[in-house]
Amino acid sequence: MNNENEKRKSVKSTLPFQTINNLLFTGNWVYEKSAEHLKQYALSVEQYNVLLILNNLNGEPANLSTIQDSMTSKMSNTTRLVEKLRLKGLLTREQSLENRRKVEIKITEKGNLLLNEIEETQLRKEKEIVKNLTKRDLETLNKLLNKLRS
Repeated sequence: MNNENEKRKSVKSTLPFQTINNLLFTGNWVYEKSAEHLKQYALSVEQYNVLLILNNLNGEPANLSTIQDSMTSKMSNTTRLVEKLRLKGLLTREQSLENRRKVEIKITEKGNLLLNEIEETQLRKEKEIVKNLTKRDLETLNKLLNKLRS
């Protein structure tokens, strides 16, 4: 029994465990800060992500698959997110007449205006979140995170 406790303690104190736990904790902290900020615009982090994806297409339509592939969270229910944004008038969702399985999704003018409104406060929020890191720290962190995922 004592050996079992010792094994558990040693596993939890390993550097890989500490690193993964720290990444999860920090990811959740950043998510919560972002969600708190976007709440004033009646958007979730995932809804904001969908609007950014569509905005980056410069007026070109996207389909659900394209949006899903670009989402930061692959577990997002893209269909539900798109429908909520459509009901808010922030995007359009049109079925192709030739192929009923094909759906074209575009950001609306209202959606673009909302993104413009969010942009300035979003930049301030991002700077606040990373305020304890230098430019070099940020470059190194991005390089390491990319390396971890490769």
